[in-house]
Amino acid sequence: MSRDFVGALLQLNAEKQVSREQLIGAVEDGIQSAYRRVAGDEDIQVRIDAESGRIRVYRARLVVEAIEDELTQITVADAKAFDADAKPGDVVETEQLDGDVFGRIGAQTAKQIVLQRIREVERDQVFEQFASREGELINGTVNRVEPRGLILDLGKNVEAVLRPAEQSPLEHYRIGQNVKAFVLEVRRAIRGPEILVSRTHKGFLRRLFELEVPEIHAGTVEIKAIAREAGSRSKVAVASRQDGLDPVGATVGQRGARVQAVVAELAGEKIDVIPWSDDPGIFVANALSPAQVISVDIDEELRIASVTVPERMLSLAIGREGQNARLAARLSGWRIDIRSDVSVAEAKAAAEAAEAAEAEPVAEVVALDEPVAEAAASGTEIAAVAEVPAAKPKRVTKKAAAEAAAAEAATGDADAPADASAAVETPAAKPKRVTKKAAAEAAAAEAAKGDAAAAEGDAAPDAVPAEAPAAKPKRATRKSAAEPITEEVTS
Repeated sequence: MSRDFVGALLQLNAEKQVSREQLIGAVEDGIQSAYRRVAGDEDIQVRIDAESGRIRVYRARLVVEAIEDELTQITVADAKAFDADAKPGDVVETEQLDGDVFGRIGAQTAKQIVLQRIREVERDQVFEQFASREGELINGTVNRVEPRGLILDLGKNVEAVLRPAEQSPLEHYRIGQNVKAFVLEVRRAIRGPEILVSRTHKGFLRRLFELEVPEIHAGTVEIKAIAREAGSRSKVAVASRQDGLDPVGATVGQRGARVQAVVAELAGEKIDVIPWSDDPGIFVANALSPAQVISVDIDEELRIASVTVPERMLSLAIGREGQNARLAARLSGWRIDIRSDVSVAEAKAAAEAAEAAEAEPVAEVVALDEPVAEAAASGTEIAAVAEVPAAKPKRVTKKAAAEAAAAEAATGDADAPADASAAVETPAAKPKRVTKKAAAEAAAAEAAKGDAAAAEGDAAPDAVPAEAPAAKPKRATRKSAAEPITEEVTS
């Protein structure tokens, strides 16, 4: 029995990769727990000899000065009977039991406890193994697909979870495919340690370059910074620790062989390798590659880099949906403001014009009327000239216009010389309806005025007769129209 027990321990040691001491401790705990399930056997201890496989079962109690638990503790005076040198804190063996007396139920209980302890030991070993590998690459095989993500088999019944958020949008996986992944986190769970891996983390790109570039693995070329948008584009800044070594050339490889191997692993993701510089202006300009940069202005206080690029390079510097500028800002750690040289020149010209306008004095132009102008021409001192704003013109009615015209005509007659009479034309009034009687009377009056004018013309030939405004004709009735006809016949 002892040989069979030792052989079983050696087999478990080979299969489970569990140390011999841990296996023996698990079996001791299992048998001890099976004994203690029986009432009154709470003080039983089990020890196993690793060389011979002999199981020793005995009762032992803890030596204390004041007893709190009578089943597991013993006083110092009672312990002296079993061990003369017993003192508080020692465990004293009180009785030797027969280890072969073990029932079927006890054996099943011990078996379950032993298997449970062995599983716990395995989980602890897996956790310790992968907890120390956080931030490293692991190789796995696609085992199955679950709602929580892709399950990778790492071997020895160890599985890792590749969640959808950690998968590249360009990649498609199949069952049995070998996959490299970056260990993000290892945590303890109810069913054992949970290993979370990623293929989108920037650390995954760093580890791939360490695999493909010996200079990076050896440390002569250092990766200073990485900015990545998984599945689309990445930027890697490298620096050399050895004089005369080109970091970009060593990373890219001959004809791009090294970087192409990394691109193939990432399913065609674009990678820009740029040189690192301690000068923020130079580093920002390099980070915006492949766009050409004219100048970079650095604001140390606000952490802003103002970049000027040629007009034809503006879209290339910004990138599709701002991707190139966004990655450059992440890589350099600066906020980048990109402007074209044309817009910068226009803004500079506008600023100079505004400054010139502010510097020139404002000259106020004042309109001078004729008296003031004459006084200024003659040298007379003018105390102050104030420009009075013009009043808002009022609306002129027809009646007011007629009165104004009449007044103006009267003024003109008064100012005219005595030898000439100016004819004033008054605006014609709105004609009224003329009757027959009024028309006859008007005709008679016109004839009388004509005779008088002829007589005056003989007396004063130089005088210019003034034209009187025509009287408003009256409405002529049938009676008034007949009277002149009768008078003419009589005459």
